[in-house]
Amino acid sequence: MQLATLPDGSPDGRLVVVSADHLRCLPAIGIAATLQQALEQWAHAEPALRALSARLAAGEGEAFDAAAALAPLPRAWQWLDGSAYESHGDLMQKVFGMDPVPRDRPLMYQGLSDRFLPATADVPLPSEADGIDFEGEFGVIVDAVPMGTTAEQALAHIRLVVQINDWSLRAIAPIEMKTGFGWVQAKPACSMAPVAVTPDALGPHWRDGRVDLPLHVWWNGARFGAAQGYPMAFGFHELVAHAARSRHLVAGTIIGSGTVSNANFREVGSSCIAERRGIELLDLGEAKTGFMRFGERVRMEATRPDGAPLFGAIDQRVVPSS
Repeated sequence: MQLATLPDGSPDGRLVVVSADHLRCLPAIGIAATLQQALEQWAHAEPALRALSARLAAGEGEAFDAAAALAPLPRAWQWLDGSAYESHGDLMQKVFGMDPVPRDRPLMYQGLSDRFLPATADVPLPSEADGIDFEGEFGVIVDAVPMGTTAEQALAHIRLVVQINDWSLRAIAPIEMKTGFGWVQAKPACSMAPVAVTPDALGPHWRDGRVDLPLHVWWNGARFGAAQGYPMAFGFHELVAHAARSRHLVAGTIIGSGTVSNANFREVGSSCIAERRGIELLDLGEAKTGFMRFGERVRMEATRPDGAPLFGAIDQRVVPSS
């Protein structure tokens, strides 16, 4: 099942069910006005939403314009981002001379959640000098997760899978890290691909609590990377359990994988500029690739192996904030 949110003048938009080919949709009238409402009453809403999905499969529905969609959750109660790809962490550690991070527990921080940008919206940012970078990643959205939920139990709480661009300002990040209080200025609002899918919609590509597909990234039209999503050191179910160890997770909590990265990054490319710069530092002794400039675009999309749409594409331009 595929879900999306269309604009209606309200902060949270209106929920629709989308056909597998992303060409048609049906409004969730009488089921849930918004995706947040659906998540809060998932046991009641899911069967009715799946009935709409079956009607779409039979050919019903109105035209769906992915470019006009909002983020599936335009705002969320909580956004927790992990860093589950060890190849990315190891590379950053070597390049910047950081102390080794523990391998026995996930890395995670709490970020800005009161807005997720639409997949095709311009991204306003203060200054090119801040080191504008994209970070392609996957994420999950859960229903209500009780404190102390185990990783095995957490799988049943993962209701939707999404694709995210976690925008980062690299020049500010090390300054804020040194304070020991975490990121604020370095992490502006994230963007989200237009369609959220249930894990079963991924079929064999949802495996061990991971998305087993590559995330394709293009920068200004040139291929930048196609790292595989599967090699997470901790699956999403383990990230959910980590987050829920000492707190209840409210329905609609979003948890990210961190930058999708593979150990053979020289072959498959990267999902963020910082990683490419790190590779250049190791191989060439200096970073030659600059960060994004105003007017430049990044596109990222994970599709089915036959090229059929899944989450839809994030395709955005960075612009100066007014």
